Amino acid sequence: MDISRRDFMHIAAVLGLGAVSVGCSKDSVKTPAQVSLKDIYDFKATGNFTLLHMCDIHAHIKPLYWREPSTLISAPNLVGTPGFLCGEAFAKHYGLEPSSLDAYFDTHMDFDTLAKKFGKMGGIAHMKTYLDHVRKERGAENVLFLDSGDTWQGTGVALKTRGEAIVKAQNYLGVDVMVGHWEFTYGKERVKELIEMLDAKFISQNVVGNDPFADEYEELIFEPYTIEQRGGAKIGIIGQSFPFTSTANPREFTEGWSFGIRAETLQEYVDELRDEHKVDCVVVLSHDGFSVDQELARMVHGIDFILSGHTHDPSPKPIVIDGTVIVIAGSHGKYVGRLDIDAKDGKVNNYEYKLVPIASNMIPADPQGEKLVDELYAPFAKEFNEVLGKTKNTLYKRDTFFSTFDQLINDAIMDEMKCDISFTPGYRWGTTVLAGDDILMDNVYEMCGITYPNVYTFELKGSKIATLLEDIADNVFNANPLYQQGGDMSRLGGVTYSIAVANAAGERISKLMIGGEPIDLDKTYIVSSWGGNLQNAGENLQKDKIRAVYDVTRDYIKRKKVVDVSNEGNVTLIDYDCGCPVKGSRSC
Repeated sequence: MDISRRDFMHIAAVLGLGAVSVGCSKDSVKTPAQVSLKDIYDFKATGNFTLLHMCDIHAHIKPLYWREPSTLISAPNLVGTPGFLCGEAFAKHYGLEPSSLDAYFDTHMDFDTLAKKFGKMGGIAHMKTYLDHVRKERGAENVLFLDSGDTWQGTGVALKTRGEAIVKAQNYLGVDVMVGHWEFTYGKERVKELIEMLDAKFISQNVVGNDPFADEYEELIFEPYTIEQRGGAKIGIIGQSFPFTSTANPREFTEGWSFGIRAETLQEYVDELRDEHKVDCVVVLSHDGFSVDQELARMVHGIDFILSGHTHDPSPKPIVIDGTVIVIAGSHGKYVGRLDIDAKDGKVNNYEYKLVPIASNMIPADPQGEKLVDELYAPFAKEFNEVLGKTKNTLYKRDTFFSTFDQLINDAIMDEMKCDISFTPGYRWGTTVLAGDDILMDNVYEMCGITYPNVYTFELKGSKIATLLEDIADNVFNANPLYQQGGDMSRLGGVTYSIAVANAAGERISKLMIGGEPIDLDKTYIVSSWGGNLQNAGENLQKDKIRAVYDVTRDYIKRKKVVDVSNEGNVTLIDYDCGCPVKGSRSC
């Protein structure tokens, strides 16, 4: 890998390789080939135990490219705050150097160029090398590895094995405790089977039985917390699975189970751990979302640390709210969070935190991990490695309103289904394919490999379409984080519109056009959708057209051979001047 001295200086600053003075002699500066793991992992070890943390890997056990969003918009009171930062605003907030390794990992800026320079990210074999380093440094008996969920779902190998391959990956990594969200889309019985295979504990204080005819009625489905001993300290860890699971995903997967934030019972468990069990540290392992957990810290007292997940945010620095420290470790296996804690006699005295980028070109792969990944993928290699075509431009996923990979999926659906409108859900997981690269079937599964993949085509009146878009916008842009479910706007094919994010609910969207013509509220349109329940609101379902979205997308790419998806979105943002505004401003 060819890295200039200037780029090495950035890497040195990011990864803590020690002070390198501009005035030093050339011989005193290490080349990238000379950088050791000790240099890369440099960290001010603190206290008596370490929490390692990952979240939202979405079953990506191999290294990948993952581009962060170039548009990240929310309500005016939230925009530009941690959880709603991107691009230059993110770089300014955290003090990132342009073109550095951390800028590559944390922002979209100059992504393709930096991707070719720094290479892929994540991968369990590379994560394991880092995890083993920390365990050796601190003593394995003093380390806990916590997983905030969205782990079992998101790739072809996860889908084909119904999550089992990813549980094997977790066991290899040595996960100790986890919570869930997309895990539940395998269905209740499969979740229970996978938990039996899992070496880690699965905990959640906010999942309760609500079927009056079941034995678990009004009972906790999982243990609410676990108490772990590390470094002579008692650590109480409370689980918080995604509170909106039964509304964000089809209800049939969790029928009989009730979800919610349940701040009152969370407070009870915090008090119980402190008063009855005399723990030295209270940790909430959460899949609420970064902004929701910031609100939770204001509602529940006595939590020392919240290890957040769900919203995929990289946060190089912790947030402290009312004495609660909140961290989050990005997504897709790009990062491992390291939190060293000094806790004894019932309180936390000190801590150090670092968000470690898993740069797979710089951190060697553990051979056992490479072997495991090969074994897990081997049964599906012929299908996954099929080259479907090439992409002229970069295919990426994350952005508030639009992404090129989602547009590709919409193009495929509209081409096959002959519909007026295509709806693709605003999921935040996927992959990035660089301009000029092959598109593999594996990449398609990485974008839409869900357990309810069918594309449905049906009729829907214009008035319902307009109301639906306003409802989605209110979920995404609500000023109260507790009413946001952590997704982006649905991606639409065949549609353009303008949006004023700061407007009141029901008054955000204007100039709604379908097929280049203003929407007719009385007209009936042909709509195709997947990844939700929109078909239940429509009429005259075309049953003969139902097909899995990954098959529809595969066939379209094979027909096109070279896909050319424009990066120009179909949404006009009225009340912000850029996609990554700074706090207190409508512009960058």
